[in-house]
Amino acid sequence: MKQTVGYMFCRLFVLWCLLLLVAPLQADGGEGVLDRKIKITQSKGTKYQLLRHVSEQSGYFFVYDSQIINNDEVVKIRKGEYTIQNAIYAITGNNALKISLLGSHILLSLPVAEQKQLTHSQETPHEKFLTLKGRVYDALSKEVIPYVSVSMNNASIGSITNQDGEFKLVIPDSLSYSSIKLSHVGYLNEEVKASVLVDRYTEILLEPKVISLQEIVVRAVNPLHVLQKMQDERERNYSSDPVYLTTFYREAIEHKRKNIDLTEAVLKVYKTGYRKIVTTDQVKLIKMRRVFKKQENDTIFTKMKSGIKSSLTLDIVKAMPDFLTPKSGESTFVYRYTDISEIDKRRVYIISFEQNKDVTEPLYKGQLYIDTENYALLEARFEINPIYAEKATDIFVEKKSRDCKLTLRRAAYTVSYKPSTDGVYYVNHVRGDLEFKVKRKHHFFSTPLNLWFEMVTCKVDVDHVKGFSRSERLSTRNVFSETKYEYDANFWEHFNVIVPEDELKGLIMSNLGEVTTAPASDGDVNEE
Repeated sequence: MKQTVGYMFCRLFVLWCLLLLVAPLQADGGEGVLDRKIKITQSKGTKYQLLRHVSEQSGYFFVYDSQIINNDEVVKIRKGEYTIQNAIYAITGNNALKISLLGSHILLSLPVAEQKQLTHSQETPHEKFLTLKGRVYDALSKEVIPYVSVSMNNASIGSITNQDGEFKLVIPDSLSYSSIKLSHVGYLNEEVKASVLVDRYTEILLEPKVISLQEIVVRAVNPLHVLQKMQDERERNYSSDPVYLTTFYREAIEHKRKNIDLTEAVLKVYKTGYRKIVTTDQVKLIKMRRVFKKQENDTIFTKMKSGIKSSLTLDIVKAMPDFLTPKSGESTFVYRYTDISEIDKRRVYIISFEQNKDVTEPLYKGQLYIDTENYALLEARFEINPIYAEKATDIFVEKKSRDCKLTLRRAAYTVSYKPSTDGVYYVNHVRGDLEFKVKRKHHFFSTPLNLWFEMVTCKVDVDHVKGFSRSERLSTRNVFSETKYEYDANFWEHFNVIVPEDELKGLIMSNLGEVTTAPASDGDVNEE
């Protein structure tokens, strides 16, 4: 981001039976679970929607291979009373499915020879990869949870859930007996055996973590003292040596609530230690694709500039903005200790900040999540004060059009950090959301224009780290979507990515493989 922007800047619902053999569905000493009666009140829908309806009626959640059951296939069944077994058969259209109980999940599989146990690959010439996928919900509200960290134990491999709560994690089969961990601020996290989730679509519930007054010692917390301790402990908590981060990056443009431009890429980042300035970070392009919707007559042309550079700059532990480094006696920001929560089984202070009422420049306001023991910054959520957002428009719009006016409505950012296997914290996920109002000349109404970008760290490497040659480096200041690339039908291979949200899937499927260059821009949005 430009210096002027900052003007000064429920417990996881685990499969408790994972270590046990999968058992047939039987109620303890009573009627079989499969014979329990439920009411189907929805006669038409996708198989996924109807199975969800059974889940709501029965209290059980389904685990199955997506190759066995097509989630998106629309089916019709009669309304009325069913046993759980008959409801499953009616929805799937397969009366030969093997139905088993796995904790509070119902496992659906083919009635063929038992699937081979996943074993460690020994002396294989080519490493095989396994896919774990599913969707994460709040156990109480049943709402999806975005930005849940999904990572492997004993390996620096991970990703996050998208805004629809979906995740996909690709791992080498040598890790099939390891566990995955799902964590999110304000929720309990547990571990799930990877081998149980392989090639199955799984619904997982996270239970909110409620911290009662009896669990904590109530004491006064000085937010400025906490921020100072966070700065003092940087050397211990964050790496001072360079590392390689394999990341997944994506950026998109939406006009009138419709996606018109999406660019995705796998990047390798040479990230210097926190003592170095952010401009010393280097980026190498591994692969990318762009999906571009042909413009409609009333759609404006715009480009996002410097989204990758912004993602690097959002490593705010490395390039500390003014709201992280308050000076003694300074009255620019007001800080408050507002709550205590939990991330990954660790207590965190929640420090809120906003600009002093006497300051009328467009500064940031937000929340900081800081570990109560080691004072590591685990997450930050901040935005330009909405009251003054319009004043910051010129900072973000680099090239203006004479035919339309762009006005900034919102600029919000999220950044999170996660410890690697060595206990050192690395940037995990960053996201920026920019919202504009577009007013065309001679048009009475304005239309919304949204641009967003995000980067997630999927792998950390600390061995044999050195900078990239000049010919390998990707410029982070240019319009990334215009980078030339070769399309690969087997695009992502074994790389970890953020699963596209439902709204993006249609755009991708209808334009997959197109290499399109945007027309001359009416406005370049600069996020640097």
